[in-house]
Amino acid sequence: MAFDITGMMGKVKELQDKMQQAQQEIQHLTATGEAGGGLVRATASGHRKILKLEIDESLLTPQDRDMLADLVVAAVNKALDEAAELAAQELKRKTSGLMPNVPGLDLSGFGA
Repeated sequence: MAFDITGMMGKVKELQDKMQQAQQEIQHLTATGEAGGGLVRATASGHRKILKLEIDESLLTPQDRDMLADLVVAAVNKALDEAAELAAQELKRKTSGLMPNVPGLDLSGFGA
């Protein structure tokens, strides 16, 4: 059984194309995290960038400043975690069947 370098190169090219397509689609994914029962909401993109931050007016008093900071951090972290998970799922969906199932293979360097 001979090693088929042409077939392997075709698979690599197909994988690169699928990865590029997935990266373009990931940018359109959004995830929202909230804290304080919805008083603070953060929306992140699939590329883990915050797109929107909503703060309920009831938190905009001087005495609530520390609590507001904590809620913003919590909401942003939830949104970023969710966006990362959505991006990983999209990447996995796009590349399904193109890569062997290698335990410990980390595709995070490809932007997921």
